[in-house]
Amino acid sequence: MRSAVVSGGASGMGLACVRRYRTEGFGVTCLDLVACPEADVTSIFVDVTDAAAVRAAGNGLSDVAVLVNAAGVYPPTTLATATVELYRRVFDVNVLGTVLVTQAIVPRMAVGGAIVNFASIDAYEPSPGQLLYSAAKAAIVQLTRSLAQELAPGIRVNAIAPGWVKTPGTAANDRLTEAIDAIPLRRAATPDEMADLVYLLAGEGRALYVTGETLIASGGLVFG
Repeated sequence: MRSAVVSGGASGMGLACVRRYRTEGFGVTCLDLVACPEADVTSIFVDVTDAAAVRAAGNGLSDVAVLVNAAGVYPPTTLATATVELYRRVFDVNVLGTVLVTQAIVPRMAVGGAIVNFASIDAYEPSPGQLLYSAAKAAIVQLTRSLAQELAPGIRVNAIAPGWVKTPGTAANDRLTEAIDAIPLRRAATPDEMADLVYLLAGEGRALYVTGETLIASGGLVFG
């Protein structure tokens, strides 16, 4: 059975990716702090910022076809509210976590495998109040390009940059309702739509000549 690994796969867009790959017949391993609610998924409890724990999580895996780095946090920050602790949390989870998981899984990937990282439209057009998150996601865009060069030709590396997506986290935020008015498509995306794009970039037989790219999915709100 083909296998996929999804960090942050217990909720939101990560969970949607888990479900999409299960539907496509993959065996899926979820790396998260909590159990994935999807049936027939292997949950490994791990903090993606803990290098030793991430290495241990990868030890039992082999012939991985797809890695999805979806783990992320997005606490609001401004210059006035940014602290050392917030900086470390935002960059450690979003950037360092992506590096550590990729380091652990790449030696266990099959030739022809693919990696998809989660960036954000904030990497291109920062949202007010997302000082550190925007910088961290810009780092993911460049990290994706660097990894694509380093891991070619055996492994392709791409990213998606979602805009407004209706997840439990964003649905509880009044900013989502306000943001929709500015989106040309006049709606937020669904997590399933983001999972479709991940599968496009990392599914077998699709986008095989694409690597190092970040696909912006903003409903026309932001262009790269």
